[in-house]
Amino acid sequence: MKALHRKDLYGWSRFDEARNLDFHSVLWVRPEGNVVFDPLPLSTHDAAHLRSLGGVTWVVLTNSEHVRATRELVADFGAKVAGPRAESDTFPLKCDRWLANGETLVPGLEALELHGSKTPGELAFLLEDTTLLTGDLLRGHMGGRLNLLPDAKLKDAARARASVRGLLARTRIDTVLVGDGWPVFRGGRAALEELVAALPQDT
Repeated sequence: MKALHRKDLYGWSRFDEARNLDFHSVLWVRPEGNVVFDPLPLSTHDAAHLRSLGGVTWVVLTNSEHVRATRELVADFGAKVAGPRAESDTFPLKCDRWLANGETLVPGLEALELHGSKTPGELAFLLEDTTLLTGDLLRGHMGGRLNLLPDAKLKDAARARASVRGLLARTRIDTVLVGDGWPVFRGGRAALEELVAALPQDT
């Protein structure tokens, strides 16, 4: 796994040729139990690294299309799973905890609902007020910039744009770790502002 912008964060990735971008997973190492976000399959090397860092206590899923290797982590580590409450009726696996907007899974980790994406109630997560972790709606198709899923893939484009505008209320965001594409390790707030300024105005 790769060291990210904080000493307690690591990531691993897989390049998707069809979409010409990387998919990402993130590990947050914490004394009370590690948290993994949207886990991709692990290489032998990364699995050993994860074990050396204490394994997994919680797997956090931003949406039903990011289940990925969750079952393997549950089997290997006895991890618990948290997912979006708005998808609880149709989610493809059992969750130990359903999260909605403003709820905290563990201290320092807040769930934020992003409406209008391709799955209902997609979650983003705010880590200690400064690092935003996203699933599908907010992504990075070009280095240093953020973008949204194309309108054709959104269930409600206006609600999706409103959700992203709402993120600007979180004034301390500095890093945006997207599930798909290029992360923004510094200047995440400015990248969000640039994206919002370019969005169509909904009446």
